[in-house]
Amino acid sequence: MSLDIRTITDADLPDWARARRTGYLLPPSVSKTELAFRRELMDLERTQGAFDDGRCVATYRSFTQRLSVPGGASVTANAVSNVSVSATHRRRGLLSRMTDRDLREAKERGDAAATLIAAEYPIYGRFGFGPAARVTEWEVDVARTGLDPRHSGPGDGGRVDYVDAAEVREHGPALYERVRAVRHGLVDRPDVWWRRNTGALPVDDGPWAEPFFVLHRSAEGSVDGLLVFTSDDRWEAKLPHQTATVLDLVAVTPAAERALWLFLLSADWITRVRTGHRAPDDILPLLLPDPRAARVVTHADFLWVRPLDVPELLRARTYPVAGSLVIDVTDRSGLAGGRFLLEAGPGGASCAPTRRPADLTLSVAELGSLLLGDESAVRLAALGRVDEETPGTLARADALLRTGRRPWCADVF
Repeated sequence: MSLDIRTITDADLPDWARARRTGYLLPPSVSKTELAFRRELMDLERTQGAFDDGRCVATYRSFTQRLSVPGGASVTANAVSNVSVSATHRRRGLLSRMTDRDLREAKERGDAAATLIAAEYPIYGRFGFGPAARVTEWEVDVARTGLDPRHSGPGDGGRVDYVDAAEVREHGPALYERVRAVRHGLVDRPDVWWRRNTGALPVDDGPWAEPFFVLHRSAEGSVDGLLVFTSDDRWEAKLPHQTATVLDLVAVTPAAERALWLFLLSADWITRVRTGHRAPDDILPLLLPDPRAARVVTHADFLWVRPLDVPELLRARTYPVAGSLVIDVTDRSGLAGGRFLLEAGPGGASCAPTRRPADLTLSVAELGSLLLGDESAVRLAALGRVDEETPGTLARADALLRTGRRPWCADVF
């Protein structure tokens, strides 16, 4: 049998989509609606399939993405998605070959990094990806929060309103770009994202179950926040026991964020709230008079970053203090390794190759973990993953790289 890895054509798409579903252990049949959705979503020149005697047995695709870094700037990333290998064809190097090809093409395009959401933790470190942002999900017992159930209105001079999907498509994109400018770790949401998540672009043949959409407007009338949630319809002994599940909550200002949480927690009939994936340092628990009412149900790695252009990445972000650092980055693939001098401060940063002695030595994956400010160089050194060549450099690295708020990625892609 011959194994052929190649970019796919329109004619390959039904077989490719079936292989993706098979690899994810989903019902393998693919509807016409799903095929239409995937065709609009995908760039076939960046979509690979592995074929065994003409049958697709592994899938892989990538697309251009914008990733917000500390300080509000964005870098161009190669987003990796839809990675699958059928159980019949594991351990044959298919993923390695597809990934290597894709990352080399991304490097040639000039992408600063590659990104992905890892379904399984052990897979992607060997390709140079490191976990850069984590998520936490809470379940809130509303009765235990200590909040006044008579609460009404946002209390900040603004207002909250239920809106329809069309209004979300009108106001959501600009709002979200404002949020990305103040919160690092977020990735851009193209038009297809907004249409998919507001029911304008069907994904499958099932009926569209519209969630509740809520906008927060400031006292001046600007749209500063968006809340999207669903609610089940559960009653016991004529008493409501409804759980609200947050699908999206983004806000430009802390006031808008507080107002949207308080609105949801004061809604009639809702007795529990599932927060969805939030940053581990989300304000929600401390917003409650009794933070123990918010119970952690998920805490895990989420966004992984693979540096491809180290100077570009380190120049793009901001730094809370002034300092310099020489880092020696090892990369067994040869894509992003080298020794670099970072000179940074609140006013900006420069980064370029250097021959100066290294202060720190680390792998490209560990640099990916440090890039957005979530991980600690001191902690990685304790694990043997970062070597301190110059005494005192670990503390200096953390002072430069760590951020006051933790990075947060809201979206699966």
